[in-house]
Amino acid sequence: MDSVRLIEQWPVDNAAVAVVRSDGTLLGTHGDTARIFALASVTKLFTAYTTLIAIEEGAVELDEPAGPEGSTIRHLLAHTAGLGFNEHKVLAPPGQRRLYSSAGYEQLADALTDRTGIAFETYQDEALFQPLGMRDTVLKGSPGAGAESSVDDLVRFATELQTPSLVDRSTLDMATQVAFPGLNGVLPGFGHQKPNDWGLGFELRAGKSPHWTGRRNSPKTFGHFGQAGTFLWVDPDAGVACVALTDRPFGPWAAEVWPEFADAVLAELD
Repeated sequence: MDSVRLIEQWPVDNAAVAVVRSDGTLLGTHGDTARIFALASVTKLFTAYTTLIAIEEGAVELDEPAGPEGSTIRHLLAHTAGLGFNEHKVLAPPGQRRLYSSAGYEQLADALTDRTGIAFETYQDEALFQPLGMRDTVLKGSPGAGAESSVDDLVRFATELQTPSLVDRSTLDMATQVAFPGLNGVLPGFGHQKPNDWGLGFELRAGKSPHWTGRRNSPKTFGHFGQAGTFLWVDPDAGVACVALTDRPFGPWAAEVWPEFADAVLAELD
Protein backbone atom coordinates (compact mmCIF):
# COMPACT_ATOMS: atom_id res chain seq x y z
CA MET A 1 0.00 0.00 0.00
CA ASP A 2 1.25 3.47 -0.88
CA SER A 3 0.33 4.83 2.56
CA VAL A 4 2.49 2.25 4.35
CA ARG A 5 5.40 2.95 2.03
CA LEU A 6 5.07 6.65 2.75
CA ILE A 7 5.15 6.14 6.54
CA GLU A 8 8.32 4.10 6.21
CA GLN A 9 9.92 7.06 4.45
CA TRP A 10 9.08 9.56 7.20
CA PRO A 11 12.27 11.00 8.75
CA VAL A 12 11.40 9.82 12.28
CA ASP A 13 12.79 7.15 14.59
CA ASN A 14 9.37 5.93 15.70
CA ALA A 15 5.90 6.35 14.22
CA ALA A 16 2.61 4.67 15.08
CA VAL A 17 -0.39 5.16 12.81
CA ALA A 18 -3.96 3.92 12.53
CA VAL A 19 -6.92 4.46 10.22
CA VAL A 20 -10.35 3.73 11.70
CA ARG A 21 -13.91 3.71 10.38
CA SER A 22 -16.80 5.42 12.13
CA ASP A 23 -17.95 2.06 13.55
CA GLY A 24 -14.54 1.45 15.14
CA THR A 25 -13.30 -0.94 12.44
CA LEU A 26 -9.55 -0.65 12.00
CA LEU A 27 -8.62 -0.38 8.35
CA GLY A 28 -4.90 -0.52 9.03
CA THR A 29 -2.16 0.19 11.54
CA HIS A 30 1.59 0.70 11.40
CA GLY A 31 4.19 0.68 14.14
CA ASP A 32 3.81 0.08 17.86
CA THR A 33 0.28 1.27 18.55
CA ALA A 34 0.73 0.68 22.31
CA ARG A 35 3.77 2.97 22.54
CA ILE A 36 3.25 6.12 24.63
CA PHE A 37 3.97 9.43 22.89
CA ALA A 38 3.72 13.05 23.98
CA LEU A 39 0.78 14.63 22.14
CA ALA A 40 1.47 18.38 22.45
CA SER A 41 -1.55 20.30 21.12
CA VAL A 42 -3.58 17.23 20.21
CA THR A 43 -4.24 17.48 23.97
CA LYS A 44 -6.65 20.32 23.19
CA LEU A 45 -9.08 17.86 21.64
CA PHE A 46 -9.39 16.09 24.99
CA THR A 47 -9.88 19.36 26.85
CA ALA A 48 -12.51 20.51 24.37
CA TYR A 49 -14.40 17.23 24.49
CA THR A 50 -14.32 17.21 28.29
CA THR A 51 -15.86 20.68 28.15
CA LEU A 52 -18.63 19.45 25.84
CA ILE A 53 -19.38 16.67 28.33
CA ALA A 54 -19.52 19.22 31.16
CA ILE A 55 -21.91 21.36 29.13
CA GLU A 56 -24.24 18.40 28.59
CA GLU A 57 -24.06 17.58 32.29
CA GLY A 58 -25.09 21.13 33.12
CA ALA A 59 -21.87 21.95 34.94
CA VAL A 60 -21.09 24.86 32.61
CA GLU A 61 -22.75 26.77 29.80
CA LEU A 62 -21.15 27.84 26.53
CA ASP A 63 -21.90 31.50 26.96
CA GLU A 64 -21.13 31.94 30.64
CA PRO A 65 -18.16 34.14 31.55
CA ALA A 66 -14.72 32.50 31.66
CA GLY A 67 -11.21 33.74 31.01
CA PRO A 68 -10.51 37.43 30.33
CA GLU A 69 -13.15 40.08 30.95
CA GLY A 70 -15.91 39.80 28.39
CA SER A 71 -14.86 36.29 27.37
CA THR A 72 -16.91 33.09 27.64
CA ILE A 73 -16.42 29.33 27.52
CA ARG A 74 -17.29 29.55 23.81
CA HIS A 75 -14.54 32.14 23.20
CA LEU A 76 -11.93 30.04 24.97
CA LEU A 77 -12.85 26.91 23.02
CA ALA A 78 -12.70 28.75 19.68
CA HIS A 79 -9.45 30.66 20.32
CA THR A 80 -11.25 34.01 20.24
CA ALA A 81 -10.81 35.08 23.88
CA GLY A 82 -7.97 37.40 22.87
CA LEU A 83 -5.26 35.65 24.87
CA GLY A 84 -1.68 35.16 23.71
CA PHE A 85 -0.21 31.83 22.64
CA ASN A 86 1.44 30.72 25.89
CA GLU A 87 1.09 33.87 27.98
CA HIS A 88 -1.96 34.74 30.05
CA LYS A 89 -1.93 38.18 28.47
CA VAL A 90 -4.84 39.80 26.65
CA LEU A 91 -3.88 40.89 23.15
CA ALA A 92 -7.32 41.65 21.69
CA PRO A 93 -10.95 42.05 22.79
CA PRO A 94 -12.95 38.79 22.85
CA GLY A 95 -14.51 37.76 19.54
CA GLN A 96 -12.44 40.00 17.27
CA ARG A 97 -9.45 37.84 16.31
CA ARG A 98 -8.57 34.16 16.05
CA LEU A 99 -5.55 34.01 18.35
CA TYR A 100 -4.45 30.41 18.84
CA SER A 101 -3.87 30.05 22.57
CA SER A 102 -2.71 27.26 24.86
CA ALA A 103 -3.11 29.72 27.71
CA GLY A 104 -6.80 29.90 26.83
CA TYR A 105 -7.14 26.16 27.31
CA GLU A 106 -5.49 26.42 30.70
CA GLN A 107 -8.08 29.02 31.66
CA LEU A 108 -10.79 26.78 30.22
CA ALA A 109 -9.67 23.92 32.47
CA ASP A 110 -9.55 26.31 35.44
CA ALA A 111 -13.14 27.32 34.71
CA LEU A 112 -14.27 23.68 34.71
CA THR A 113 -12.47 23.06 38.00
CA ASP A 114 -14.18 26.09 39.49
CA ARG A 115 -17.67 25.12 38.26
CA THR A 116 -17.50 21.39 39.05
CA GLY A 117 -15.50 21.56 42.27
CA ILE A 118 -13.37 18.71 40.91
CA ALA A 119 -9.74 18.98 39.79
CA PHE A 120 -9.75 19.13 35.99
CA GLU A 121 -7.45 16.10 35.61
CA THR A 122 -9.78 14.02 37.78
CA TYR A 123 -12.92 15.21 36.03
CA GLN A 124 -11.42 14.52 32.60
CA ASP A 125 -10.30 11.05 33.60
CA GLU A 126 -13.71 10.14 35.02
CA ALA A 127 -15.77 11.78 32.28
CA LEU A 128 -13.71 10.93 29.18
CA PHE A 129 -10.74 8.60 29.55
CA GLN A 130 -12.30 5.93 31.76
CA PRO A 131 -15.59 5.61 29.85
CA LEU A 132 -13.72 5.15 26.57
CA GLY A 133 -11.21 2.72 28.06
CA MET A 134 -8.28 5.07 27.39
CA ARG A 135 -5.94 3.48 29.92
CA ASP A 136 -2.73 4.79 28.35
CA THR A 137 -3.79 8.43 28.39
CA VAL A 138 -2.79 10.87 31.10
CA LEU A 139 -2.61 14.64 31.42
CA LYS A 140 0.81 15.45 32.86
CA GLY A 141 0.96 19.17 32.18
CA SER A 142 -0.96 21.94 30.47
CA PRO A 143 -4.53 21.15 29.36
CA GLY A 144 -3.44 22.79 26.12
CA ALA A 145 -0.43 20.60 25.40
CA GLY A 146 0.49 18.22 28.23
CA ALA A 147 -1.14 14.85 27.53
CA GLU A 148 0.53 11.56 26.68
CA SER A 149 -1.24 8.70 24.92
CA SER A 150 -1.00 5.80 22.51
CA VAL A 151 -2.48 5.18 19.08
CA ASP A 152 -4.60 2.42 20.64
CA ASP A 153 -6.24 4.99 22.92
CA LEU A 154 -6.58 7.60 20.20
CA VAL A 155 -8.36 5.08 18.01
CA ARG A 156 -10.99 4.84 20.75
CA PHE A 157 -11.22 8.62 20.89
CA ALA A 158 -11.34 8.95 17.08
CA THR A 159 -14.22 6.46 17.03
CA GLU A 160 -16.03 8.59 19.63
CA LEU A 161 -15.52 11.63 17.40
CA GLN A 162 -17.28 9.81 14.57
CA THR A 163 -19.98 7.99 16.55
CA PRO A 164 -20.42 9.91 19.81
CA SER A 165 -21.56 8.07 22.93
CA LEU A 166 -20.55 10.57 25.64
CA VAL A 167 -22.28 13.59 24.11
CA ASP A 168 -25.29 13.99 21.87
CA ARG A 169 -24.65 13.99 18.13
CA SER A 170 -26.06 17.51 17.91
CA THR A 171 -23.45 18.72 20.41
CA LEU A 172 -20.59 17.26 18.39
CA ASP A 173 -22.05 18.64 15.17
CA MET A 174 -22.21 22.10 16.72
CA ALA A 175 -18.60 21.83 17.92
CA THR A 176 -17.35 20.91 14.45
CA GLN A 177 -19.00 23.87 12.73
CA VAL A 178 -17.33 27.26 12.40
CA ALA A 179 -17.49 29.31 15.58
CA PHE A 180 -17.22 33.08 15.06
CA PRO A 181 -17.15 32.87 11.24
CA GLY A 182 -14.95 35.14 9.14
CA LEU A 183 -12.11 35.63 11.62
CA ASN A 184 -8.58 35.58 10.21
CA GLY A 185 -5.57 34.27 12.06
CA VAL A 186 -2.39 32.23 11.99
CA LEU A 187 -2.51 28.45 11.78
CA PRO A 188 0.74 27.51 13.58
CA GLY A 189 3.25 26.11 11.13
CA PHE A 190 1.15 27.04 8.09
CA GLY A 191 0.90 30.81 8.23
CA HIS A 192 -1.90 33.33 7.98
CA GLN A 193 -5.28 31.96 6.95
CA LYS A 194 -8.17 34.05 5.62
CA PRO A 195 -10.40 32.95 7.25
CA ASN A 196 -8.87 30.77 9.95
CA ASP A 197 -11.93 28.62 10.57
CA TRP A 198 -12.18 26.82 13.92
CA GLY A 199 -14.93 25.01 15.74
CA LEU A 200 -15.28 24.59 19.49
CA GLY A 201 -11.86 23.05 20.04
CA PHE A 202 -11.62 21.44 16.62
CA GLU A 203 -9.50 22.94 13.86
CA LEU A 204 -11.46 22.85 10.60
CA ARG A 205 -9.94 22.09 7.23
CA ALA A 206 -12.47 24.22 5.32
CA GLY A 207 -10.66 25.90 2.41
CA LYS A 208 -7.31 26.45 4.12
CA SER A 209 -4.15 26.33 2.08
CA PRO A 210 -1.53 25.28 2.96
CA HIS A 211 -2.78 22.74 5.46
CA TRP A 212 -1.58 19.65 7.30
CA THR A 213 -4.32 17.42 5.83
CA GLY A 214 -4.49 16.48 2.15
CA ARG A 215 -6.15 17.85 -0.94
CA ARG A 216 -8.48 14.85 -0.92
CA ASN A 217 -9.73 15.68 2.58
CA SER A 218 -13.19 17.19 2.50
CA PRO A 219 -13.72 20.74 3.80
CA LYS A 220 -15.64 19.16 6.70
CA THR A 221 -12.46 17.47 8.00
CA PHE A 222 -11.71 18.40 11.60
CA GLY A 223 -9.05 17.57 14.17
CA HIS A 224 -5.73 18.88 15.44
CA PHE A 225 -2.01 18.44 15.10
CA GLY A 226 0.67 18.85 17.74
CA GLN A 227 4.20 20.21 17.85
CA ALA A 228 5.31 16.79 19.12
CA GLY A 229 4.85 15.49 15.57
CA THR A 230 1.35 14.16 16.11
CA PHE A 231 -2.07 14.49 14.51
CA LEU A 232 -5.64 13.26 14.52
CA TRP A 233 -8.10 14.08 11.76
CA VAL A 234 -11.66 12.98 11.07
CA ASP A 235 -13.16 13.24 7.59
CA PRO A 236 -16.95 12.86 7.96
CA ASP A 237 -17.52 12.64 4.20
CA ALA A 238 -15.08 9.73 3.91
CA GLY A 239 -16.36 8.13 7.12
CA VAL A 240 -12.86 7.64 8.42
CA ALA A 241 -10.36 9.02 10.93
CA CYS A 242 -6.57 8.88 10.97
CA VAL A 243 -4.16 9.07 13.91
CA ALA A 244 -0.39 9.42 13.70
CA LEU A 245 2.07 9.78 16.59
CA THR A 246 5.81 10.26 16.12
CA ASP A 247 8.83 11.09 18.25
CA ARG A 248 10.11 13.95 16.06
CA PRO A 249 8.88 17.50 16.67
CA PHE A 250 6.73 19.09 13.98
CA GLY A 251 8.67 20.91 11.29
CA PRO A 252 8.95 21.28 7.51
CA TRP A 253 9.24 17.50 7.21
CA ALA A 254 5.72 17.06 8.63
CA ALA A 255 4.20 19.84 6.54
CA GLU A 256 5.55 18.00 3.49
CA VAL A 257 4.69 14.37 4.27
CA TRP A 258 1.42 14.55 6.21
CA PRO A 259 -0.76 15.92 3.34
CA GLU A 260 0.72 13.37 0.93
CA PHE A 261 -0.03 10.60 3.40
CA ALA A 262 -3.62 11.78 3.91
CA ASP A 263 -4.18 11.80 0.16
CA ALA A 264 -2.78 8.26 -0.11
CA VAL A 265 -5.08 7.00 2.66
CA LEU A 266 -8.16 8.51 1.06
CA ALA A 267 -7.16 7.31 -2.42
CA GLU A 268 -6.89 3.76 -1.11
CA LEU A 269 -10.37 4.02 0.40
CA ASP A 270 -11.75 5.10 -2.97
